Amino acid sequence: MYKGKTFLAIVPARGGSKRLPKKNLLPLSGKSLVEWSIEAGLKSNYIDEVAVTSDNNEILKLAQKSGATIIQRPEELASDTATTFDAIKHTIDNLIKYDYIILLQPTSPLRNYYHIDSAIEFLEEKEAEAVISVCEVDHSPLWSNTLDESLDMSNFLRSEIKNIRSQDLPQYYRLNGAIYICDTNRLLEEKTFFLQNNIYAFLMNRESSIDIDEEIDFKMAEFLLEREKR
Repeated sequence: MYKGKTFLAIVPARGGSKRLPKKNLLPLSGKSLVEWSIEAGLKSNYIDEVAVTSDNNEILKLAQKSGATIIQRPEELASDTATTFDAIKHTIDNLIKYDYIILLQPTSPLRNYYHIDSAIEFLEEKEAEAVISVCEVDHSPLWSNTLDESLDMSNFLRSEIKNIRSQDLPQYYRLNGAIYICDTNRLLEEKTFFLQNNIYAFLMNRESSIDIDEEIDFKMAEFLLEREKR
């Protein structure tokens, strides 16, 4: 609880993953990806309950052993077409009601309790109804474009930015997938964390923003954690 408001953290962890098989159970520096997010939620000074929603019994057993509440996800919410919101609503419907929902995806293992608590404090400071974490992009999207089969680059860059130095381009930010916080009623009403108003970006550094989708992301997270240990 923080300033009289209650918080439920939800960790969505399906058993399947096409790009990185059994991704949520992969051991990273001694803990599985799902355990990293559970631990971050449980260590928070403000989160009242951490719940893991999954269709996988191995994940659910591990989550329960780690101290999280477990929610068995029905088969229809475990398919590739089911949305994260569907799993979140199912979790909300099966627990007591909290003022705010915090989504902690297992693919962000370097996000820790300090980031979570800082985001909650930022939410209160801004009197916001939603906060979503972002970080700076590695390279400006103004230097990006699509290519057709010919690979012709004649119009790849807009003329007005061709001679601009990278440091003179505007700073862009991207969603890093680490923290999503939303007022429960607004979330259920709009069915998304991206509310139409009263929503703010919580800035995180790029190193803490590793989002594990492929093997190279996993190796980068391993490297950063090992470097921190040394």
